[in-house]
Parts: sequence; C-alpha cells; structure tokens
Amino acid sequence: MTRIRIILIALGIAALVAAPIGQGNYIIYTLTSWLLFSISAMGLNLTLGYAGQVSLAQAGFMGIGAYVTALLTLAGVPWIAAALISITSCFAVGLLLGWPALRVQHHFLAFVTLAFNTLLFLVLRNEEEITGGSFGLVGMPRPSVFGIATDSNLNFYYFALACFLVSAFVMWWILRSPWGRAFKALRENPIRAESLGLKIRRQTLLAFAIGSAFGGLAGALQSPLVQFIEPGSFALIHSLKLLLMVVVGGAGFFFGPMLGAAVVILLPELLRFTEGYYLIIYSALVIVLMVFSPQGLIGLGQKLWNQFRPRHETRRDMKKGFQL
Repeated sequence: MTRIRIILIALGIAALVAAPIGQGNYIIYTLTSWLLFSISAMGLNLTLGYAGQVSLAQAGFMGIGAYVTALLTLAGVPWIAAALISITSCFAVGLLLGWPALRVQHHFLAFVTLAFNTLLFLVLRNEEEITGGSFGLVGMPRPSVFGIATDSNLNFYYFALACFLVSAFVMWWILRSPWGRAFKALRENPIRAESLGLKIRRQTLLAFAIGSAFGGLAGALQSPLVQFIEPGSFALIHSLKLLLMVVVGGAGFFFGPMLGAAVVILLPELLRFTEGYYLIIYSALVIVLMVFSPQGLIGLGQKLWNQFRPRHETRRDMKKGFQL
C-alpha cells in the first residue's frame, strides 16, 4: 500500500508540473491561486481537522503575510527575507491571539477569531499612511530565485509549486511527529488526552500558531502574484471560503485541503460554460456533498472504497484497528 501511495504522489507531482504547459495566462494564474490557497488551507486543517478548533481568521493571517511582504519588498528587502519575517510575524500573532482565545473552545473560539479578522480588516482599511487604505498597495516585485526571474506567470507558478511541495512536506513531517499524534489525541478525546499528561492548552496553541504561519506563507506568495493587495482581499468572506475548502475536501485528512481548494477555486471556472447558473450548480453540489458525506470528498471516497473492496480485507483492517 505504501508503494502504491508513493507512485500516486509521484504521478500527482508530475501532473502538477505538466498542468500549466501550453495554457494561457489566466489558467496559469488560477492554478497558482489554487496552490496558494492550498497552503493556507493546510494550516487551517491543522487547527480544525487535527486539533479540533474552529478558526475564522485564516484570511486575516494571509493578510498579515501579504502586507508585511509587500511593505518590505517595496522597501528593497529580498522576497525570501520578507517571507520569513511574514511567517514569523503570523506565528507570533497566532500565539498572542491564541493565548487568551484558547481559554474558550470550539464555537467560542470561532467568535474570537471572527472578531480578530474583522478588526484586522478595519486596521488595514483605515491606516492609509502604512497600508494604502482602500486603495491598497501596488507594484510589488516578483522574486528572483537562483538568478531565475519569476516575472512570467509560468515561472511564478513553478516557484509557487516548489513552495507548495515544501509546505506539504513540512506538514507531513509535523503530522508524523509526536506533535501530530498529540493534535489527533486532542481532537478525538481531549479529556483522555489530558488524563495521560498531555498539555491540552499548549498543544492547541501550538497547532493554532503553526496553522497561522502557513497562512502567512500563502499571503507572502499572494503579494507578488497579484502585485496588488487591498483590505477586501482578506475580509471575513475569504476566511469562510478557506473553511469551506477544509470541510469540503475532508477535515483531518492530509490531502483534504488540497482537494477542497481545487473544488472551491477550480470547479467554478469549469462550470462557467453554464453562464449565470454556475453558482447555483456549484452551491447545490456542495450542499449535496455535505448532506451525504459530512467528512468531505475524501471521506466519501473512503466509504465507496470500503463498500466495494473485498469483505475479508475490510475485516482484516478492522481487526488491525482494534489491535492498535
């Protein structure tokens, strides 16, 4: 099974490398946006799917990353240094926000993060001398990596793809580390986890801060991609869109955020041939999915796989599960 999984991942990476070849600028831009939102959704999935906490501030952390990167690169700081500062800033803000916010849990935490996202939007819109206000910031340079410019959309796509693959590897490493097992324990049964000596508040705070840092990286990439940012790009509606990506793809599954981002970003583009009806069709498909498979697309795939696979394999897997 591991060998099959490695082959599928290799085929997936090859498909991502080949996807933009021969495509127009708009398709390449859309694919790059999917990579960016996948990175941010991965961070939210760590908070929601593994630590079991609802956050409505992920777009706000993308905004922090985008504005910090924009201001620094416009001042002449190299993108890599600006991105590292953005990621660190989002991690620090996540710690500061999470420390008092995680005294409450679940929907109470959602209200706190909602208020933070709204407050950040107001600050970005009103501090015109720093952020440009409603007019935003424009003209951020695209980075040059190893002497290769990313001014063209195709080159920037491959640069974003490299960042995406590194982020996915880092997330995979985190989930396989003792931290990842602690996050899963928090989600499944926090009372039992605490009885076993796990510091619940510290682990939840760590998951929230790491997820915020992933949002900061996505924002740092969005700034040179569009070369124009304004407060509306990081409003509450975008946090809800990121939450939808995680839920639709499958919260708590490694590939869930990537699949969910593809549905939210790419599916509406594929449905544009229906003209004015594409939003209705898109919304109906999402509602049907949530009704019949609350665990998202990957959860639905697992149900179908278990339904059609040989019964003796299902019983064997169940037995292994009980032994674990």
